[in-house]
Amino acid sequence: MSRTKGGTVTHRRHKKVLDAAKGYYGARSRSFRTATQAVDKANQYATRDRKVRKRQFRALWIQRINAAVRAFDEQMTYSRFINGLALAGIEVDRKVLADLAIHEPEAFGAIVAQARAAL
Repeated sequence: MSRTKGGTVTHRRHKKVLDAAKGYYGARSRSFRTATQAVDKANQYATRDRKVRKRQFRALWIQRINAAVRAFDEQMTYSRFINGLALAGIEVDRKVLADLAIHEPEAFGAIVAQARAAL
């Protein structure tokens, strides 16, 4: 049986990793061994941060809603507003509330008034 050389498979695998490491600093984009470590770490960060991104957006929406609620009613806080929405039976998620607070303040003001009335 003749000998098989693994050059093409190895070259393809190395090229895949080095293409993923394109733009990295120094040897991380040129040396296969360090590029492998850098790409593996980058994939770990990407996997973790897909979850973190969801948390950060929720926190941003909450901050925007809180600021908008306080602009309409100085005594109303975010938590009391959310409680008022639940009591009023209004089921709107935080993403939509934050968008309404920025782009349609009068509609958001009507929601705040309903939440205040339900408390």
